[in-house]
Amino acid sequence: MEQIDIDATDLKLLDTLQRDASLSNQALAERAHISPPTCLRRVKRLRDAGLIEREIAVLNPEKLATALGHGLTALVEISLDRQGAELIESFEARAVQDAAVQQCYRVSPGPDFVLVVHVADMAAYLALAQRLFTSDANVRNVKAFFSVKRAKFAPGVLLAR
Repeated sequence: MEQIDIDATDLKLLDTLQRDASLSNQALAERAHISPPTCLRRVKRLRDAGLIEREIAVLNPEKLATALGHGLTALVEISLDRQGAELIESFEARAVQDAAVQQCYRVSPGPDFVLVVHVADMAAYLALAQRLFTSDANVRNVKAFFSVKRAKFAPGVLLAR
């Protein structure tokens, strides 16, 4: 993996973008105290280097609940029976392909994976469990924790050096 040198201006740009990626180049340049052409060039370099993975809109599930229903969020611990590299990669590939899986982490020690999943209701969770856990003979243990309240959601990366 190629390392990119970043300075305080790059960190300011990254921090500002992860808080509000909808800013115009002009507004972003003003906040970083640089010219708009320099801002464009720096942001392109940060994107090309992969430091900016993608820009998305973060939706508010509480406000969407009136239109879509609250849904069900679960944190799920998965322990595999056998931990061979190909078996771990096989489960991970299946998990990340499933639309209900919002986040997938390989963890240690303890379970092999922790998933954050969001589904419409318990029936949809049961279908997910059947797809990902029950049908995989290598899944030894599943422990699900169902969210009753989201107290904090902060997807940003801490950029302090």
